[in-house]
Amino acid sequence: MRAVAKLATVVFFFHALSSYGAWGQSANSQKKQHSRHTHERDAENTFTLDDGLSVIDAALDSGKLRRSGDCSHLVHEIYERAGFHYTYVSSYDLYDGVEGFQRVFEPQTGDLIVWRGHVGIVVHPSRHVFFSFKSSGPGTADYTNRYWLNRGRPRFYRYIKGDPCPGCVLRAGRGE
Repeated sequence: MRAVAKLATVVFFFHALSSYGAWGQSANSQKKQHSRHTHERDAENTFTLDDGLSVIDAALDSGKLRRSGDCSHLVHEIYERAGFHYTYVSSYDLYDGVEGFQRVFEPQTGDLIVWRGHVGIVVHPSRHVFFSFKSSGPGTADYTNRYWLNRGRPRFYRYIKGDPCPGCVLRAGRGE
């Protein structure tokens, strides 16, 4: 419960800060990021900050989620509840890349953070906070702490809206 309360506080501040554009980035950084994202894909397929906040809002309802004890099922269920559908795949498949998600190097709220064998949802990228299933249940953690650094370098993936086969495993020759 304490982790959910902590996550609720983080989301409250996200909503407050987003209305003022104060995401811990300079105005120039925000303009560059916005420009880069608009040129990467059509606006209708871009997973926006509001979409990411919808995913976090769904995570806040984690008390209503099924308790499978598995991070990839938890993340899949949260995305489903937020209205972003993809075929369930394991964290190992997510790490290697699946259709419906684009690898990114600067995560935003709602993106996936994936190690081989573990997946979570980025909550606050500038503070390195993510949400996932931990040994104590759903909660948040800092992905730059020693435990997570020892798991190796994570990869970040952003959902692509409108993908015809979201979550399908990439076919040979279509990797990164």
